[in-house]
Amino acid sequence: MAATTWFIADLHLSPARPDITALFLQFLRQQAPNADALYILGDLFDAWIGDDDNSDFAQSIQAALAELTQQGVAVYFIAGNRDFLIGPSFATRTGVTLLPEASVIDLYGCRTLIMHGDSLCTDDVSYQRFRRIIRHPWLTKLLLRLPLAWRMRIANKLRANSATQKPLTDAQLRIMDVNQHAVVEAMQQHQVQWLIHGHTHRPNIHQVTLANQALAQRIVLGDWYQQGSWLAVTAQGLQLHTAPLR
Repeated sequence: MAATTWFIADLHLSPARPDITALFLQFLRQQAPNADALYILGDLFDAWIGDDDNSDFAQSIQAALAELTQQGVAVYFIAGNRDFLIGPSFATRTGVTLLPEASVIDLYGCRTLIMHGDSLCTDDVSYQRFRRIIRHPWLTKLLLRLPLAWRMRIANKLRANSATQKPLTDAQLRIMDVNQHAVVEAMQQHQVQWLIHGHTHRPNIHQVTLANQALAQRIVLGDWYQQGSWLAVTAQGLQLHTAPLR
């Protein structure tokens, strides 16, 4: 069987969506064991309140990931805006390798930048300001020192606010998408041919023209709200896949 690497992002797993959880667990049992590696590019969880979360839900996901890594599949994780509190204890329990928010890998001879993608949405000025604050190391440490029950209430409030948001206008959606200058700048800074990211929930394969007129590709992973979505990459090429929720 040809070597294959899988990429997923934006599952937003939570007890409130057992259909997404069921499909993810099926994916880990059926598709993922055939891969050489699985990269999770952020927002695996709708909210991760800390590695000390001992709920049945949190433990079930960690056990499933541990089962996959014990089968010899390398699993890598880059934090998203919903699960940046995932830390070393999670990695130890699951066998997952935590990566920096912007990482370069050799993907079958193609130099590739992988990231969650929210840092590329530079037109969304208010979000970028919030991101700089909430991801500051001292605030992260402060959050993790809060009692688990407090963090759970904060996460539940954030979920509730997200669920009650009005539909976004086209102008708002454009602001929340990646900035093309930021994309080109990131790809040139890291000297890559491919960029793979999530966050925007707009699965597609885009052609990118770099400053030296070289052609590159930006691959956007899909979310799992309406269906399962993943990217399969081999030495022969890449393909986005979907699967229906159960």
